[in-house]
Amino acid sequence: MTKERALIIILLVAVCTLITRLIPFVLFGGKRQVPKAVEYLGQILPPAIMATLVVYCLKGADLFSASHGIPEFVSVAVTALLHVWKRNVLLSIAAGTACYMFLVQVVF
Repeated sequence: MTKERALIIILLVAVCTLITRLIPFVLFGGKRQVPKAVEYLGQILPPAIMATLVVYCLKGADLFSASHGIPEFVSVAVTALLHVWKRNVLLSIAAGTACYMFLVQVVF
């Protein structure tokens, strides 16, 4: 790939990202009323996406392997408990990841 082609791709991605970030402000900016459907989606989608990610992460846990899926389930529990306690997404995800890597690399 040439440098010019890479630069064009980077610029296109940057412009598309900027446009998608600006659209909500253009549509719902100022004192306009946000439609009820958008408010509903804003409330329901984050938990639905998190539930989907948990299912996706645990789908590969092998209950019949030597560790029986213990690192995965313990790490999910650590992440959930820490998030309920501290309400810090970055902290809970980082701690859950560190817990999983420790269990996989050192314990199991």
